[in-house]
Amino acid sequence: MNINATLLGQLIAVLGLAVFMAAICFYLGKRKTETPILVSAIGFFTAIIPPVALIYLIVLVLKRDLPAAPSNV
Repeated sequence: MNINATLLGQLIAVLGLAVFMAAICFYLGKRKTETPILVSAIGFFTAIIPPVALIYLIVLVLKRDLPAAPSNV
């Protein structure tokens, strides 16, 4: 079975984008949602279709931050 170099390059690019999206979504998910792991997983799987990943990232960026927890000090 032959592996096409173009297909291999596209696979590596998509996996790189998926890891990048997961990391960025986790960072934004910690600040903007209560479920950062779920947000990160959705970001990882949206990288399969890059325009959807970009839209998802824009939605996360525009979402309001969670209110800061009051400190008891």
